[in-house]
Amino acid sequence: MTATTTTENTATAPATTITMTMAGALNAGLRRALEADPRVLLMGEDIGRLGGVFRITEGLQEAFGVNRVIDAPLAESGIVGTGIGLAIRGFRPVLEMQFDAFVFPAYDQIINQVAKLHTRTAGHQVTPLVIRIPYGGGIGSPEHHSESPESVFAHHAGLRILTPSTPQDAYWAIQEAVAVDDPVIFFEPKRRYWMKGEVNTSERDGDPQRAVVRQVGTDVTLVSYGPLVPTAVEAAEAAAEEGVSVELIDLRSLNPIDFDTIEASVRRTGRLVVAHEAPTFLGLGSEIAARLSERVFYHLEAPVIRVGAFHAPYPAAKIEHHYVPDVDRLLEGIDRALAY
Repeated sequence: MTATTTTENTATAPATTITMTMAGALNAGLRRALEADPRVLLMGEDIGRLGGVFRITEGLQEAFGVNRVIDAPLAESGIVGTGIGLAIRGFRPVLEMQFDAFVFPAYDQIINQVAKLHTRTAGHQVTPLVIRIPYGGGIGSPEHHSESPESVFAHHAGLRILTPSTPQDAYWAIQEAVAVDDPVIFFEPKRRYWMKGEVNTSERDGDPQRAVVRQVGTDVTLVSYGPLVPTAVEAAEAAAEEGVSVELIDLRSLNPIDFDTIEASVRRTGRLVVAHEAPTFLGLGSEIAARLSERVFYHLEAPVIRVGAFHAPYPAAKIEHHYVPDVDRLLEGIDRALAY
């Protein structure tokens, strides 16, 4: 990592910008959360001495001890159940699900307990826990290691859902997730763990629950999130070479969704394409398409176009590049929106 320090003027504190991978940014964010609050602890399979299969927690057990960075048995339901008890007793546990599909043994705990405790106790019981889930494809994994289950959890009220697409967002969003009193599902785009970017460790880029406009445009609005955002950036750049101006919005939060930012963009462009790695059938793009059709129907010049994976089980690694949307699939969606 390389560090540079810049000062805008003598009246402001210096801003430290560090180049790091998303994995490094998550590690740094978790380290800062552990330092800031003694109630924060981490729990998961192989996250201690090994540092996790993706090394997100590397060095944290050495720094904070085995009572705060805990190697758990291979039992996701037990990990989440223990986390619920810890949260009730005043701790702020951060629980790691080693891979996306591994979360489903804990689905009952998450939906019937984590998401509902606050309402069930008439607001008296908060459940400040974070469940980290590496998700998405693109790394050549075997079965059960490449899934996009975000819409399954977004369907249930009571859970905040965040997903960063840059190291900057990862660094600040994980700290925000740990600090809030609500339970948070934190989806980490695993194929972007090694993507490098600049991280300002003294100033975050707005509220992680608000969408951010990554690129300003006038012809069509392209909405995406998590692992597909870098692909969407490439698609927007390719469209620009063909004379099409794309406004790119990164959601960052999947529950709640910042519909206001999307609406403001669509009112300007008149066209909307929603893209994600998850299948289009009953994906988050369906809700966004329906909601925007209700809110800005008379501003739309074309139907809302959805781009996503196919409604089929995630394929073998050799053919996953046919399943995950690429630049060409996004450009085809943009062309369909402009064809009307």
